Amino acid sequence: MSSSFSAVRPLRLPPPCPHLAAYRSGGGTPLRCLHGCLCPRPSGRAEVRRDPGEVPRCASCPPAAARHGPRLYACLSCAAVSCRAHAPDHATLVPGHEIVLDVDRAELFCAACRDQVYDPDFDAAVVIALTSLSSSRLPPRPPEKRAKRRRVEYRSWAPDPNERAVIGQRSSPLIVQEGNASSTTTTTANSTTTTTSTSSPSSSVSSPSSLPWGLRGLNNLGNTCFMNSVLQALLHTPLLRNYFLSDRHSRYVCQQKDKKKGGSKEKSNVAEQKNPAGGSPPCLACDLDAMYSAVFSGDRKPLSPAKFLHSWWQHASNLASYEQQDAHEFFISILDGIHEKEQDQCKPCSNAGNGDCCIAHKVFSGILRSDVTCTICGFTSTTYDPCVDISLDLDSSQDPMKIATSKLQACKSKIESMLTSQCYGISTLRGCLEHFTRPEKLGADQKFFCENCQARQESVKQMSIRKIPLVACFHIKRFEHSLIRNMSRKVDRYLQFPLSLDMAPYLSSSILTARYGNRIFAFDGNDSDEATELASDLELFAVLTHSGNLEAGHYITYLRLNNQWYKCDDAWVTHVSESIVRASQAYMLFYVQKILYYKASQDVG
Repeated sequence: MSSSFSAVRPLRLPPPCPHLAAYRSGGGTPLRCLHGCLCPRPSGRAEVRRDPGEVPRCASCPPAAARHGPRLYACLSCAAVSCRAHAPDHATLVPGHEIVLDVDRAELFCAACRDQVYDPDFDAAVVIALTSLSSSRLPPRPPEKRAKRRRVEYRSWAPDPNERAVIGQRSSPLIVQEGNASSTTTTTANSTTTTTSTSSPSSSVSSPSSLPWGLRGLNNLGNTCFMNSVLQALLHTPLLRNYFLSDRHSRYVCQQKDKKKGGSKEKSNVAEQKNPAGGSPPCLACDLDAMYSAVFSGDRKPLSPAKFLHSWWQHASNLASYEQQDAHEFFISILDGIHEKEQDQCKPCSNAGNGDCCIAHKVFSGILRSDVTCTICGFTSTTYDPCVDISLDLDSSQDPMKIATSKLQACKSKIESMLTSQCYGISTLRGCLEHFTRPEKLGADQKFFCENCQARQESVKQMSIRKIPLVACFHIKRFEHSLIRNMSRKVDRYLQFPLSLDMAPYLSSSILTARYGNRIFAFDGNDSDEATELASDLELFAVLTHSGNLEAGHYITYLRLNNQWYKCDDAWVTHVSESIVRASQAYMLFYVQKILYYKASQDVG
C-alpha cells in the first residue's frame, strides 16, 4: 500500500486565514456543530436550512432593489445576511464577525480577506448533513419490484401501402441532409421529387425548412444565452424529449392538481409566501412541457422563452436579473426546480440517488463513491453521494505533448515558444476522468478520524463512479479562482473529447478490482457486472461551449442530430462540420448511454 501512495505528490496549501483562526479560538459556535443548520439539496449539494417559501435578502440593501447580488452570506456570529458588497462593511463595523457562510452553497467565506476559506471541521459538518439524508431517507426499493420489469426490445416500423398513402396525403416535405450537401426530398403518394444544393465544407446557414424537426432557435431576451444554450441541450435530450412528447407530464393535469391542493388554508398561505402575486408557484416541468410543444409544433420561427425565464426567476430569486449567469448553475437549478415540484406528486422514492423520484433524477442522476483510506492501518471509510453532473478539472496531458514541450523549450525563437504554450495547453476528457478518479493524499490539516485507530490520521481519498446516469453531464471547470493572487480567470485550455466514451475504467468496480485484485467478488452493491458494463458505453449528443472571458462571454450549443452537427446560437441555427465542434471550448458535455442512442440520432415521428 505504501508503494502506491509514495508516488502521490503532497499538496501545497495556502497560509491559513487569521480571522478563521481567531473565530475558532474565540469561543464561537464549533464549526462541526453546524451540520444542524445545513440541509442537502436534491442535486446532492448542501445549503443553509431555511423555512419553505423563505427568500433570504441582504439586510443592507434597500427593499425595493431589484438586484441583491448573486451571492448571499450569513454571519456565523449574529446570523446577519449580507451580499458580497455589504459583507465587508459588516465585518468592519463589528469586530469578530468576519467569517460568513454562503447561503446557497454552504461554503465558508472571510469577509475581511474577501476570499473563500476552508476548515476540516466545517467540511465534516457538510458531510454529516449530506450523509444523514442517504442514511435516514426512505427504505430501499423492494427486490420483487425489479423482478416484475421486463425488457422491451426495439423494433423498427415500416408503413404498409395503406399507411403510406395516408402519410403521402397528410404530410409535409421531409428534408434529408447527407455530408455537406442538403438534399430536399418531397414525397407524395404517386411521385418523389429531389433537389440537391451544396454548401460550404465548414458551415452553412440553414433555412428553417432544411432543419430537422424540433430544431428551433431561441431569442435572446437580454444576456440570456446561458439559458438558451442549456434549454437546447435539454430539449434534445432523448429521454426527456420522449417523456414530455408522450404527455407523461401534462401541464393541464398538473394545474388541476394545484387547484385541488390550493383548497386548504395552510397550503394557500404557503403558496402566497412563495408567490406574493397569488396562486401557486409556477411549475418548471409544465413550462418545459409547453416549450416541447412549441418547439416540436413544426413552427420554424425563433421562440421567445420569456415565460420560462419568468418562472425560473421565481424559483431562483437571487439570480433574477438580466445579467449573464453561469450555464452550469442554471442547469442545476432547473433540475432542482423540476424535482421540487414532481416529488410532491410522485410516490415516496427509495433514494434520490437511485433516480426514482422524478424525471430529472431518472435521466441525470448517478452515484459517486468516495473511499478514504487510513495510511496507518489501511481502514477504509466509504460514502456514496448522489449527483446529477460530474465536475472535472482541466489537467494537461502527460503523454507525448510534454515530451514535445520539453524539446521546444530548448529553442529560443519566439515561434517555438508559442508552439510550446499551445502544446502544453491541451487536455483530454479521458485525462480529466483519470485525474478525477486517481488517489489523492489529503493534507495534514485534513486528517480524518479513523474508527480502527481511534485517532485522527493522514489518509488517501479516491473517487469513483458507482452508478452511471442514463444521460451523463460532464462540467469542465474553466473558471479558476486563485487564493494567492486573490483573482479569478478563465482557463482557455483546449479539451479533446471523443464522440464515443467508455466509462468502464472509471467505475467503482474497475477501480476496486485494480486496488484489491480479483479476489473480491460482488464488493460494490447489488447490481450485476453485466448491467454495469452495458451502461458504460456513452455517446455524445450535445456540447455546450463558452467563448470570451469572465466579464463578457457567450454560450453556444452544438447538437448532434442524424449524425450531423448543428450550431444553436440563440435565434440562429446553422449546420456545421464536426471539426468546428471539436475546435470549440467545451464547457459542458452531454453523453447518453449507447444502448439508448439508437433513438438519440433519429427524428421524432
